[in-house]
Amino acid sequence: MTVQKKGQPQKASPEKSQADITTSTGKAPTKISRVLGHFLKDLSLNRFEAERLGDHCLHSTISSLSNGSGLNFNRLMERVPNHWGLPCLVTRYSLPASEHKRGHNVLAMLEKTGASRRQAAA
Repeated sequence: MTVQKKGQPQKASPEKSQADITTSTGKAPTKISRVLGHFLKDLSLNRFEAERLGDHCLHSTISSLSNGSGLNFNRLMERVPNHWGLPCLVTRYSLPASEHKRGHNVLAMLEKTGASRRQAAA
């Protein structure tokens, strides 16, 4: 176990490359942008896997993307071990290839909106 000294910045997880944690503006992407970017790589997620992306409530993120942006996600129920090793039923989400063009447009809009908000705050 590593002890972190007060005031010392945390290091990024070794699982993430610099390209995964920054956008073209050099700023960290939002949670929704990270999750959508993951789906656009033709990958899927369940609620436990989404924790690695900083999403603690994946179903709400999916709802925001579905209802706010009109994206349609595939849903597959699966039984996986929870944090205590007991089986639980979760939903695995994925974005079908037919939704990728719309997903890229939504991601570009999210990144543009985020950059505009940062400029306004500066």
